[in-house]
Amino acid sequence: MELLKRTTENKKGKTVGRGSKRGKTSGRGTKGQKARAGHKIRPEIRDRIKKLPKLRGRGKNMNKAFRIKPTVVNVGMISAAFVAGASITPASLFEKGLIRRTGGKLPAIKVLAGGEIAYAVTVYDAEVSPAAKIKIEAAGGTVKGSL
Repeated sequence: MELLKRTTENKKGKTVGRGSKRGKTSGRGTKGQKARAGHKIRPEIRDRIKKLPKLRGRGKNMNKAFRIKPTVVNVGMISAAFVAGASITPASLFEKGLIRRTGGKLPAIKVLAGGEIAYAVTVYDAEVSPAAKIKIEAAGGTVKGSL
């Protein structure tokens, strides 16, 4: 029976103590909790987070309305962009550049009484404030539900 022999010599002997891979602190450099196996130190920020009261309800969206608010268009803007007898719809307002798409869709519209209108127009598919309705109807226009 033949003994197994290594082909290369051992480069370094096993050392113990300072300057070696094992011995004294075994490379951990300290004593106590940090020297133990599986040592974990609780993150300090977690203690601060735990002291904060729990927020109930809608969280960061607490002040956000459930209902999507309509895009506002004033009577004066309609007067400047359209001619007499025009039909005002969300699509026609988009074509004239008075409103933008939101989320790829045409938004709901609300007509407010800012400005003046001197001629008749017909407003479809839009909420209209009472003051704006008075101005549109005084100019001879109408407000209708849908086209």
